Amino acid sequence: MEPFAYENQSYFSIKNWMEQYPGLVAGLTTKKGGCSTGIYESFNLGFHVGDQLEAVCSNRNHLASLIQFPLNSWVGAEQTHDTVIRRITLNDRDKGSDSYDNAFKGTDGFYTNEEGILLTLCYADCVPLFFISPKHRMIGAAHAGWKGTVNEIARKMVEKWGEEGIPPDQIFAVMGPSICKKCYIVNDYVINFVEKTLVDVEKKPYNTIKDGQYTLDLRELNKIILLKSGVPEKNIQVTNLCSSCNQSEFFSHRRDQGKTGRMLSFIGWKETSE
Repeated sequence: MEPFAYENQSYFSIKNWMEQYPGLVAGLTTKKGGCSTGIYESFNLGFHVGDQLEAVCSNRNHLASLIQFPLNSWVGAEQTHDTVIRRITLNDRDKGSDSYDNAFKGTDGFYTNEEGILLTLCYADCVPLFFISPKHRMIGAAHAGWKGTVNEIARKMVEKWGEEGIPPDQIFAVMGPSICKKCYIVNDYVINFVEKTLVDVEKKPYNTIKDGQYTLDLRELNKIILLKSGVPEKNIQVTNLCSSCNQSEFFSHRRDQGKTGRMLSFIGWKETSE
């Protein structure tokens, strides 16, 4: 079953999670419904791609209104295709919300169990990973391009939560819209890293097209890593939505040859009144 539901032209939500867990907001934006122009048309949420700052801030304020989660409660990251994951507290709110300059440096993942914080990350083909442990009220997000994936950012999130007393079988994960296997063609350099990650895995998440060229299923690779980390298969959901195939819905770094906007993943607990 597809975990992402089309809420309106501007975002998809993880509907089953939001229905099961009152107060949760989780989803991924589309490229529609904003005010950016040109190659960023129209709902670009990324500060670092060359778009006008005013347009990006306007788009972010629009999303804040749509999901009813104030912009000054968001946190954002520099995202360097590494595996640094930070635990976020209320004191961190507003960092990276309206400027790239004050975003968390060298960071590709967040987690928190506090209300009133929206964890956000930007995408245009990489895999958005969403995590939740309802029993512990813990939520998380990670940015998994091929580098973050082969360096096992998914496993590192599971390990971080283990340090918080959360066992893998109490962790649920969703993989969001990203480039599909058919669209993601890589070379030997990338596959060599994949092989090192999957030494003991029989069924590989890639196929050979010809010498030195392969199709790689990044979502399946992340799923394999989560399974190896102890997360049960029944706890993992994977989207069928491809950022590259769906040109009308999503920005795609590969399809658009690097000149494009960014979607935003978001997950947070709304503040409840006492």
